[in-house]
Amino acid sequence: MQRRIKKVAVIGSGIMGSGIACHFANIGTEVLLLDILPRELNKKETAKGLSLEDKEVRNRLVNDQLTAALKSKPSPIYHKDFASRITTGNLEDDLHKIADVDWIIEVVVERLDIKKSVFEKIEKYRKSGTLITTNTSGIPIQFMNEGRSEDFQKHFCGTHFFNPARYLKLFEIIPGPNTSQEVLDFLNSYGEQFLGKTSVVAKDTPAFIGNRIGIFSIMSLFHMVKEMDLTIEEVDKLSGPVIGRPKSATFRTVDVVGLDTLVHVANGIYENCSNDERHDLFKLPDFIDTMIENKWLGSKTKQGFYKKTVSPEGKKEILSLDLNTLEYRSKKRASFATLELTKSIDNVIDRFKVLVSGKDKAGEFYRKNLSALFAYVSNRIPEIADNLYQIDDAMKAGFGWEHGPFQIWDAIGVEKAIEMMKAEGYEPAAWVTDMIEAGNTSFYTVKDGATYCYDIASKSQKKKPGQDSFIILDNIRKTNEVYKNSGVVVEDLGDGILNCEFQSKMNSIGGDVLTGINKAIDLAEKDYQGLVIGNQGANFSVGANIGMIFMLAVEQEYDEMNMAIKYFQDTTMRLRYSSIPTVVAPHGMTLGGGCELALHADKVVAAAETYIGLVEFGVGVIPGGGGSKEMALRASDTFAKGDVELNRLQEYFLTVGMAKVATSAYEAYDLGLLQKGKDLVVVNKDRQIAVAKAHAKLMAESGYTQPVRRKDVKVLGKQALGMFLVGTDSMQASNYISEHDQKIANKLAYVMAGGDLSEPTKVSEQYLLDLEREAFMSLCTERKTLERLEHMLKKGKPLRN
Repeated sequence: MQRRIKKVAVIGSGIMGSGIACHFANIGTEVLLLDILPRELNKKETAKGLSLEDKEVRNRLVNDQLTAALKSKPSPIYHKDFASRITTGNLEDDLHKIADVDWIIEVVVERLDIKKSVFEKIEKYRKSGTLITTNTSGIPIQFMNEGRSEDFQKHFCGTHFFNPARYLKLFEIIPGPNTSQEVLDFLNSYGEQFLGKTSVVAKDTPAFIGNRIGIFSIMSLFHMVKEMDLTIEEVDKLSGPVIGRPKSATFRTVDVVGLDTLVHVANGIYENCSNDERHDLFKLPDFIDTMIENKWLGSKTKQGFYKKTVSPEGKKEILSLDLNTLEYRSKKRASFATLELTKSIDNVIDRFKVLVSGKDKAGEFYRKNLSALFAYVSNRIPEIADNLYQIDDAMKAGFGWEHGPFQIWDAIGVEKAIEMMKAEGYEPAAWVTDMIEAGNTSFYTVKDGATYCYDIASKSQKKKPGQDSFIILDNIRKTNEVYKNSGVVVEDLGDGILNCEFQSKMNSIGGDVLTGINKAIDLAEKDYQGLVIGNQGANFSVGANIGMIFMLAVEQEYDEMNMAIKYFQDTTMRLRYSSIPTVVAPHGMTLGGGCELALHADKVVAAAETYIGLVEFGVGVIPGGGGSKEMALRASDTFAKGDVELNRLQEYFLTVGMAKVATSAYEAYDLGLLQKGKDLVVVNKDRQIAVAKAHAKLMAESGYTQPVRRKDVKVLGKQALGMFLVGTDSMQASNYISEHDQKIANKLAYVMAGGDLSEPTKVSEQYLLDLEREAFMSLCTERKTLERLEHMLKKGKPLRN
């Protein structure tokens, strides 16, 4: 049976339900969002003379919830216009409409009796064969099956989205006793391909996979903090980015999620997993009980483990909770000698050997924490999952861990980690010992560009399923490398397509990266058919190496700076005018120079979660790698007969001048940073390199011809320049911008107007590039630009001076 999901119904419009509805709208699906009727009128409705029978009142709950979701930050929706794909209604008037949908998702309150009541109503209208799933985070699926028809049970299972649904990738699929394999296979594939998720089939056990391991990890730290006499700042320092976890680490994450939410799941595990060998760990420590009593639940109650305060003088401060006194105090700086040893190790996975060998409290923390985690996850197979990779995938996709527990275990060394575990009083599950005795010394191996994983049943390494549509650069880097320098690795993706992967810190663009791009183009033009520029780091690129710019400016090495800027411009122009097709694959932060690379590719294959923009104003300059020129060119290409051309140009000018950053790839179309009909968006970032390769190959095989350099860019000269100068003068006089902001804006205006030409004129790209470079150089002589550069280097955020 070929299933197609054209329309879904989401039952329940709370934070989770609205978030799920928005994400289906993100991918182009029509959504029916339903909720209960209000029980009484509110003040506004009473004042308007409305009754409970009015449609406005009957749909108030669902409309208010959806409106609140759409206003929330970060936004649950890729583009504001996508909200029009969602239709709202209520369970009394509109439930019959579910007869027309392909998938019904229940997201009501976590009470079995309420869920069963909703399913009973749904079954009256649901047509045979329609998918029906529940977003429960812990109620056994088998209990919800009771009393339902055979067809309902066959098409029913759990589909647990993690909140926020747009951003967290884990999609747990929990089969019921009678769920058909066809339904499970479809949902697994649909989650990956269309929803952009990491699909994991879990077992019907309390908290499933992600929350079972995630809550264990947090509860383990809750108990360890007292045992080791650690502060919450110290635990957050040790359990954050240094080990590839989110910046919010442990206690800040709990504040964001809500302590009550965590307690609810932990209590569920404690009550329903009496045979768990670490059962007592899920019993709440005394300090958690006190916080719950005091309603110190985190962000939702304005205080939890951390609390924001404002002094009478207006000074803001974040206080920390002292777990011994349960009083708030000023934050204390946390530092450990062991962490200092990892500062030169860029790859997170390579840090674990150093961390567990530490001689200080940090080393002791990691040995205790990881030993407990390794023992626990090994004992959860086959209870919660049949395969170890399912646990790793769940923790990475649901909790933002860069590496899963078994990957970390591999990094330390399986046998060495077992020695560490035994020293801490833990034993791995028997199957781990069997694995070693069978001659397998690691959980994962890589062969022919594919990841293989230890299979417990066969006691051998088997290919991890679901990789055929992915290209995993980590797996092919060593075997397929055709060039490497300190900034890039160029890999052969097969079928005549190369990939240029950045390897610099935060993927910033300096001389080594530019050299690597040019070398990749050379190689592709000589022996290959096309080039992709893409990587699988946290971000595509944070922009040009401003440290280099700052040093050249301070030393007044202007000739060298001129050469460096021209080299950047020449590189972006080579991307556009090489004899082979070039595809740039941005994702995450794609700022400044990273954006300029994307602007000059033949095609952009952007991940939906791409935050792209020309942000150079923040460091006191204008885009100097072709970005200012390109925005003038793109404005020129939109000029149409009868247009007010100044208005068109102004839109592009403001995109740069206000350092606008798209909060999704779809918003980038509005800003002119992506082009409709040429560039495309993929929802699943894991597929991005493969899709980019496919498009590079298609362009090459379709008879790609080297483009001719543009000499037909229409610039408006004094007409536009005068308008811009009047505008910046007015904004500065009104204190909307500083004097230095005005100076930068005027330089950009000069470039995008094409200088002070007396009338509209057609010019070459090189003419605009020369203006751009001259403006960039002149700004680098300004003291206030140097202050902005230095501030960004030291503080990591822009200075407005």
